[in-house]
Amino acid sequence: MKRLLILFLFLILITAACSVLRLQPANFSWPLESVLSVDDNGKVAEDRYSIEVNTIGLFFEEFQDSLSYRGKEVRMIRDNQGFYFMTASNFKNVYVFKADEGKMVQENKIFISEFGLQTPAFNQRDPYIELVDGTSKMNLTYKGIEGGSK
Repeated sequence: MKRLLILFLFLILITAACSVLRLQPANFSWPLESVLSVDDNGKVAEDRYSIEVNTIGLFFEEFQDSLSYRGKEVRMIRDNQGFYFMTASNFKNVYVFKADEGKMVQENKIFISEFGLQTPAFNQRDPYIELVDGTSKMNLTYKGIEGGSK
């Protein structure tokens, strides 16, 4: 009986020592989109948020052209859950990424237009990311389009 009691207390101590500290709620959103010029090596950098990303794979995924990033700009914003939304002019999609140990991992690819975006812009509209292209507006989450386009 004594051993059982000691084992029980030991398990309680181990469980308490292994608990994970959670700080919630947390909001990871960027208040404004970043418009980032792609450099000659295919990278974009935003000093304000301390982020640098190689976009060659993004442009190749969109256009199947390994040099299509040259002279382009990428629009990027982060939602309150920490997902990154990226697109550019002439893209047909918005790409959603999550950060994972020094890399960006695609979470979703949201189809927007067969004709491509002309002048895309992101706005923070908690809990959504608003995508504006000319007079067209739509609310996005990392899962896709919410409520259709306006």
